[in-house]
Amino acid sequence: MTAEPLPQPKQSAVPDWLIPPEAGFTADDFLRMTALPPHSELIDGSLIFVSPQRLFHTLAMDLLVYGLRRTVPENLRVRREMSVLLEPRQCPEPDITVVRAEADADPDQTRYQAADVLLAVEVVSPDSEIRDRERKPQLYARVGIPHYWLVDRSENGSPTVYTYEIDPTARVYALTGIHHDRLKLTVPFEIDIDLSDIEHL
Repeated sequence: MTAEPLPQPKQSAVPDWLIPPEAGFTADDFLRMTALPPHSELIDGSLIFVSPQRLFHTLAMDLLVYGLRRTVPENLRVRREMSVLLEPRQCPEPDITVVRAEADADPDQTRYQAADVLLAVEVVSPDSEIRDRERKPQLYARVGIPHYWLVDRSENGSPTVYTYEIDPTARVYALTGIHHDRLKLTVPFEIDIDLSDIEHL
């Protein structure tokens, strides 16, 4: 007696515009896709969709954005979750960026140019860990973004911030510090953030 085949789950049709061309999507393609889910990214010509954010991710971003804005110079701005056009097939969305003030050209703009960014910050999430630790810093360094921070969750639930500065000749990042309780820096400007304040947000 032949066993009945198991029912197969229904497949949702994929819109034609989500099927990548052979060489992958370009940043121009990506930036024209107005129906993408929030916080989508383009990395290596592929669309990246993110999972719902965890509470730690949101709180860490709030803590750092508030702390950066307390001391940011007048010629710079702190922005969260804005796309940055790096290369023709690279358009990631850092969790936080520090950009030149003149880069704010239009209230309807959706992206910054790599040359406008002084600092890119990524808060590690389970679904983005490899990208945040490996691929994104490679891309940010390759286009010359001077500073990169990687924010991870410590065992006690508070943020640990790894700070990096670019070697402008080799276009790679060098680790400049690992900050557990307090983030106190002089570059890219004077910064002093009590990381334990995340408990009060």
